[in-house]
Amino acid sequence: MSDLSAPWTPPAGAFWDGAWRSPSEGFPVIDPEDGTEVGQVGDCSPTDVDAAVRAVADAALQGEAWPVWRRRETLHEAARLLAARRELFVRLLSREACKPVRHAEAEVRRALETVRLSAEQADRLEGRTLPFGDTPRGANRIGWFTREPVGVVAAITPFNDPLNLVAHKVAPALIAGNGVVLKPSEQTPLTALAFLEVLLDAGVPADRLAVVPSRGVQAGAALVSHPLVDMVSFTGGWTSGNAVARAAGAKKTLMELGGLGTVLVLGDAHLHQAAAAIVDGAFGNTGQNCLSVQRVFVARERAAELLDLVVRGTRELVVGSKADPATDIGPLVDEPAAERVEAWVSEAVSAGATVQIGAKRDGSYYWPTVLTDVPAGSRVLTEEVFGPVVSIEPVDTLEVAVDEVNGSDYGLQAGVFTRDIDAALDLARRLRVGAVMINDTGDFRIDAMPFGGGKRSGVGREGVPYAVDAMTEPKIVAIHTVT
Repeated sequence: MSDLSAPWTPPAGAFWDGAWRSPSEGFPVIDPEDGTEVGQVGDCSPTDVDAAVRAVADAALQGEAWPVWRRRETLHEAARLLAARRELFVRLLSREACKPVRHAEAEVRRALETVRLSAEQADRLEGRTLPFGDTPRGANRIGWFTREPVGVVAAITPFNDPLNLVAHKVAPALIAGNGVVLKPSEQTPLTALAFLEVLLDAGVPADRLAVVPSRGVQAGAALVSHPLVDMVSFTGGWTSGNAVARAAGAKKTLMELGGLGTVLVLGDAHLHQAAAAIVDGAFGNTGQNCLSVQRVFVARERAAELLDLVVRGTRELVVGSKADPATDIGPLVDEPAAERVEAWVSEAVSAGATVQIGAKRDGSYYWPTVLTDVPAGSRVLTEEVFGPVVSIEPVDTLEVAVDEVNGSDYGLQAGVFTRDIDAALDLARRLRVGAVMINDTGDFRIDAMPFGGGKRSGVGREGVPYAVDAMTEPKIVAIHTVT
C-alpha cells in the first residue's frame, strides 16, 4: 500500500465524559516529511484535564460494574476491529509519524498482538489462596486474594510508536478494570484518537476512557498531579520522566525512559549475522527507538571486518518517501530533531570522530550514519541520540566493553554476539541491564515479556502481563471460622 493521501478526521479534537469534545483551542498535526497538515486536534487545558479525570474516576470507581468476562470479550473484539481497519492505521502512522509504510504495517501487527495478549490476561486477576496453614496463627482461617484495579491510570505516550505504545498502556489498564486518561504525543495524536474509536466501537464503556491531546506541559502536569489519578504510566525521556515523577508525587508509577543501546561483538562471533542485526537495530524507525543500537564494541581483531560489513549494509538502505514500500529510512519526527542529531554528530567529528558513511541532513531527513574513533564523553556515546547514528569501537579486552555498559547512566537492554555459550551467559550475569539478547541486538522485544531497565532507563516493567500486575493491587479476603 502506498497511497497515504486518504485522511481520517476524528469526530472532535478530544474525548471525555462519554462524548467527543471540542476544546476552545486546537492545533494542527503536521506530516514531518513535507510539512503538510494531516488534521486538527484539541489543545486541552488543565481545566479540560480536570473534567476528564473526574469523569473517568466517577465511572471507574462509582459507575456500573464491568465484569472481567466482558472486558475480555471487548478487547478481543477491539483486536478484530483493529485488524479490519489496518489500512486506516497504516495511513495515519505514516502520515502523522515518521514511519515508512512497511514499518507502519509492522506496528499495526504488533498492536494487534498487544490487544489480544491483554484480553488473555483475565485469569491473572483471580489471585490465589493464602497459606494460613503455614503458621499456628492461621488456625481456623481460610482466605484468598484477588487483583483489583488501582482506579484511574494516567497514560502519557511518545511519538515513535504511536499505536503500539498506546495499546501497551490502555489495553492492560482496561482488562485490569481501570479507567484511563490518555495524553498522546502532540506529534501523533490522531492515531490515539482512532484507536479510541476502535475501543468504543468494540464496547468499552465510554465513560471509562478519555483522550486529552495538548501542546506544552501544563496539561500533562495537571494530569499526573491530579489527586484522583491513582497511577501514572509514562514513556519518554529521562528528563521528562523526572519532571513527571516530581509532579505525580506519592503515586504508583510505571516509566520507560530510554536506553543507550549497546552491542558487544566477541572475537568468535558470526560477523555477517552481527552486522545485519546492527544495521537493522541502529536504523529501524530512523533510529527513533529506545532500543536502537547506538554503540558497538567489537574485539579489535575483528573490528575492520565488522565495520566493512556494517558500512556495506548501511549503503544499501533506501532513504526516501514514507509512502514508497521500498523505503527503509524516512524522516525524523521534525526538522529540529534532525538538526539536533546533526549537531551531536558534528560535535563528535570536531573532537576527532571519523564519519564512515552518512552525516548528511536534508530538512527533517538525516542519513544513516556510522562513526568510528569517537572520543570518550561525546554525546553520541553518553546520551540517547534517538536518531540514525551508530558508533563502532574496537576494544582489546572484554572488561572494557563490560565497564562501558555498566558505567552508563542507562540500563535498558544490550546485545552480545558470540558462539561461546559460557561467555554469553557470563556476560548476561555481569551486565547491568534489564535484558541481554544473545546473538541479537538489544533492539528486540516481544510484547509478553517484562520490559524495562534500571538506572535512568525507567521504573518497573511493562509488557502486557507485568503491566496488568502493576495496574492492579491485591485485595485479601480472610475468614475466621467459628468452631
